[in-house]
Amino acid sequence: MSMCLLWLGLLRISLSALWQAADIHAAVTIDQVTLTVLPANNVESGTDVILRCETSVSQSLPQPLTYSFRLLQDDQVMYSKNISASVMERSLSSARVSNSGRYQCSVHIYDKHKTSNILSLSVTGLQIPMLNVKSDIMSEGEDIIATCSAPEETGSLIFNFYENDLDVKRVISSSNSVTTTLTTQKLTEIYLQCAYMVIMHPNAGLSNKSNMVKVIVRDLDAITPQISFSPKGNVVEGDRVQITCKVQYPPDIELYLTKGNTVLHESHTTFTKSLVVRAEDSGDYVCKAEKGSVQKKAVFPLHVAELFSKPILRMSPDQVFEGERFTLTCSSNVISSVKIGIADIKYVLLKDGRRISAVAKYEDTASPATNGQYYCMAMAKEVNKTSSPHDVKAKVSVPVSRPVLEPKEVTVSEGSDLILICRVQQGTYPITFTWYHNRVMLLSSIQEVRSLEGRHVVKVIERDQRGDYYCEASNYASETKKSYPVRIGVSLALWKKVLIGVFCILLLVAIVLVLTVFFKKMSHPRRKKQATELSVKPSRPKSGDPMRISLTLDIEDNTAINGTPCVMGRNVWSENVSGSESDDHADEDSELVQPQEVDPSREVPVTKSIEPEYSVQHTEVQVSTPGVSEQAEGAALEYAQLNNSEQEPA
Repeated sequence: MSMCLLWLGLLRISLSALWQAADIHAAVTIDQVTLTVLPANNVESGTDVILRCETSVSQSLPQPLTYSFRLLQDDQVMYSKNISASVMERSLSSARVSNSGRYQCSVHIYDKHKTSNILSLSVTGLQIPMLNVKSDIMSEGEDIIATCSAPEETGSLIFNFYENDLDVKRVISSSNSVTTTLTTQKLTEIYLQCAYMVIMHPNAGLSNKSNMVKVIVRDLDAITPQISFSPKGNVVEGDRVQITCKVQYPPDIELYLTKGNTVLHESHTTFTKSLVVRAEDSGDYVCKAEKGSVQKKAVFPLHVAELFSKPILRMSPDQVFEGERFTLTCSSNVISSVKIGIADIKYVLLKDGRRISAVAKYEDTASPATNGQYYCMAMAKEVNKTSSPHDVKAKVSVPVSRPVLEPKEVTVSEGSDLILICRVQQGTYPITFTWYHNRVMLLSSIQEVRSLEGRHVVKVIERDQRGDYYCEASNYASETKKSYPVRIGVSLALWKKVLIGVFCILLLVAIVLVLTVFFKKMSHPRRKKQATELSVKPSRPKSGDPMRISLTLDIEDNTAINGTPCVMGRNVWSENVSGSESDDHADEDSELVQPQEVDPSREVPVTKSIEPEYSVQHTEVQVSTPGVSEQAEGAALEYAQLNNSEQEPA
């Protein structure tokens, strides 16, 4: 039997090898792949839809082929099948919105592959969902169990639940049904509905709302508690107070007494809580009754007056060095004098949690052993109050180092503020700084600080405050250190500098004006001495010497009515020339040069000038040629005109 099976296996392998050899030699090509949607691309919900995929193939040998079909929806494979036929169909019975999408078909034959065209299928219309509740009569605070379903829909859905048309809850489900719980706080009738939408196709929108379910909710006023206090009047610290929390409907409830976020007592029935109150116990006390998610409460405000104030621990002095005495005092004020007196308050002093004294005042000598945290307690009528802690640490004075004076500026302007900073590198607090000017202590300059530096301001500095400044630093080590001096200069105020500059400019202008007037007066007499008269004196020339001619002009400077200077009178040659000189002049054939005569017809009436006449001046002209008379005449006229223009009034 086993041999027969072996032979059959070998035969099958041989046939398969032959078949594959035949396939290798067969040539196959896929011509096209076509996808068709029937009856249409847009259909109503519930319509039967058929997706048809068909392919055409060309091959070299007439042999059967295996077609591998795959149907894709929105690029995801939704169906696949290997068949020997060239057509594959997929039915969508009662198509829903979830079937909407972009479809495509692909075919594989051997190593060949081809994809069809893309077709869109749109299924419109959503089923109306159904809403059911477990019970339609509820007690206040109970949960409503509701189920919303859309049996004919497919795919993942989002369900919305509505309470009196208000969207109160949203649930996502991978199926077409969901069950959830709804909590209500209203003491009235509630109307519930639900709706859904397809997650993958939000454009399809929200379905119509489901049927409406009415739920009746019964109130639980019967579990509302009551709270009361005893005594009811004024409460003072140390009084014992009874707090009662009562409820009339005890079955299946929880009862709490709370203050703020603290639960003082818990019970399932009415109870009374007793406590001795203090001032910090003032506030609102609440009695709460709970049944399920329903909570009822009653509130009572309690005010507790102080019996005495919180004690205060004081130390004198505030800072102490080793070996010095110090005092700790604990005190408290009586608030309610009707209840207690000052003598009824007892005090206890503690150090690091250990009792060291039962008096209100404690003295000791500072040392490493007294260092620690101190606080005190005040007690009266079962009430005790604790002060805030006070740290005591005896100081050891590494004295101050040499201070350094750091002025803001080495030279400051008069009228500004000078800031002096005195700084030390080390020293135990407190440190006392003092400032000096030219070895004289500045007024109000002593400063004690808990810092390594101090500041002093010289307000509105003046010129006489320039000079050397230095500072001193000291602490409880009783060793004073002095800084090196710093020389401070005080420059003139800006307004003074401006005033001096203006004065100098005005002085310079005045000097220029004085000099100008002076030089004008000096030049005026010189002009009066200028000659306006020319004379020609022939001289006996020597052999090779030029002829000497003396010209004298008598000129009057008068001013016409229109202010135009003109020449009046006549020009004559000097009459005191000797006869010998005339003879010589004639002998030498010298030519007398006469000035141009003035046309009488062009003269204008003039008035006598108030200025003095110019004096006669002699001018000598040397002539070396026989034609010098014409040149001398021209020179005389040019000189007269020039002199006239200089004397012309402005």
